[in-house]
This record gives sequence, C-alpha cells and structure tokens, in this order.
Amino acid sequence: MIVVTGDAPAKSDTFDEVRRLSLEHVHRSRTEPGCISHAVHINCENPLRLVFLEQWADKQALMTHFQVPASRTFVKALRSLLAEPATIHIYDTTLLKIP
Repeated sequence: MIVVTGDAPAKSDTFDEVRRLSLEHVHRSRTEPGCISHAVHINCENPLRLVFLEQWADKQALMTHFQVPASRTFVKALRSLLAEPATIHIYDTTLLKIP
C-alpha cells in the first residue's frame, strides 16, 4: 500500500476556496481505481492549513492518479491560493495486522 500525506497552507482570504477545491478533489479521487481512502482535514494548530491523508493500493494507482487531468488542474489551481508551497510525502508501506 502507498500512503500519501500532504499539506496546503491557505491564505486567510483564500481558505474557503482552497477548502472547496480540496473537498472536490478528495471526493473525485475516491472514485479512482486503487484509491483505498482519500481525505482532507483542518490542522488543529493552524486552521488555515489543510492536511491530506491518502491510501492507494499500489504505486501504479498513485501514478495514474497524478496523471488524471482533474488532479493536475487541482494542483495548478491551488498554487496561487496558498501562503507557501504545498508539501507531499509518499510512503511505500506494509500493512501489519496485529492480533
């Protein structure tokens, strides 16, 4: 499984638009093949910072997600709305089930 974390720090006057675009992106992404989960949350310590948490079945599913035109449009739209560049971290994980 691939786990993706990221954050997007909005400007105070663009937060509502960043939130709207992010929710739209999350809801659309959940329908993609290989998407296990895709969510966005508000950071409790900085309410202008949105935090993304995603789980993908494998690297190919994630790479396909990055190539979806709507995903690329989302990233381009966010750039001008953020207070600083967004970050993304990608982890290749093994799921351990502890009895």
